[in-house]
Amino acid sequence: MRVRWNDESKKRLRQVAKYIRIVFGEKAKNDFLLEVKHTNALLAQNPNMGPLEEYLSDLPSMYRSIVVCHHNKIVYRFVDDHIEVVAFWDTRREPKKQAEQMK
Repeated sequence: MRVRWNDESKKRLRQVAKYIRIVFGEKAKNDFLLEVKHTNALLAQNPNMGPLEEYLSDLPSMYRSIVVCHHNKIVYRFVDDHIEVVAFWDTRREPKKQAEQMK
């Protein structure tokens, strides 16, 4: 199944990668992006691998999530013939607040 990232998710991923590069260096940024790419590939092969996202359970679509590199979470849903990444959350932040931003 194909995985597509929406514009907001791409923007957030770029912000996190930039922060990692500034604070931890280019190698850490590249390692992080490789891990995201690897997780993306796993998700394409196993779309149901992520658990249901409990903070979005009241929305009409069924949302799932998968943690990447301990501090970030890919939030996604199924749309027609593909997987749409709808958010890229920081797992250290309050999940309810991040979910509210999607509603």
